[in-house]
Amino acid sequence: MKNRSFKKQKNNALTLLFTAVCALYMVPLAVMVLNSFKKKVFISRQPFAIPNPDSFAGWANYQKGVELTRFFEAMGYSLVITVLSVTVILLCTSMCAWYISRIRSGATRVVYSLFVFSMVVPFQMVMFTLSKLANALGLITPLGIVPVYLGFGAGLAVFMFCGYMKACPIAIEESAMIDGCRPLRVFFGVVLPILRPNAISIGILEVMWIWNDYLLPYLVLDLKRFKTIPIAIQYLKGGYGSVDMGAMMAMLTLAILPIVVFYLGSQRYIVSGIMAGAVKG
Repeated sequence: MKNRSFKKQKNNALTLLFTAVCALYMVPLAVMVLNSFKKKVFISRQPFAIPNPDSFAGWANYQKGVELTRFFEAMGYSLVITVLSVTVILLCTSMCAWYISRIRSGATRVVYSLFVFSMVVPFQMVMFTLSKLANALGLITPLGIVPVYLGFGAGLAVFMFCGYMKACPIAIEESAMIDGCRPLRVFFGVVLPILRPNAISIGILEVMWIWNDYLLPYLVLDLKRFKTIPIAIQYLKGGYGSVDMGAMMAMLTLAILPIVVFYLGSQRYIVSGIMAGAVKG
């Protein structure tokens, strides 16, 4: 009984501790939302104060920010890039992982090792040559940046898909082949539905990365024509380093709102998918 009581008290203490840590992490988000409704002068004077009748700016910061950044146009570009990139990553890497997992040879082991190695290469090592190559190949549009994201997102996706495939029985695939199914029919009709839980978790992680990414679009895209949300918000900076903090806080709130809603609605798939993809072969 003493051990059970001690264990319960320990669990309660840990719950309180991690609740406090989570609340601490939420403070910057709360400050950002509060300041998005304040007048510019009060943001620097009273950054942690709740808006009052004197400091409350209403929706003026949001209206100004949307106009200055052409926010909805930037959101359209971000949405196109995110949806297309995640779709291509999931389709290509799942097919690659299926082939690597089912065809055991020296070549597939080398390919798998290269994918794993790509995860530990710092982006700063390749960003200069990447921007030059993308410019030379004309990959400076929302459609052109999709294969660039495929290259950077393939390592993690192949690693997780391969781990998941090692736990999937091959008997179902063999039965489909005996019934006359071609490899593509086997993949789309049998393998892809089996990979669904893992694909959802990988898709969530890739969406969060690509939607919030700043550096890669900044280096690759033609910024005179195309700006994603992070880049558009960065352009709120004026001359000599001046920043309209009210409009910036408002646009940051709008920028993170879709991804927060998306994450809260799909977070239950992340842990199950990652655990499923962490099986040793």
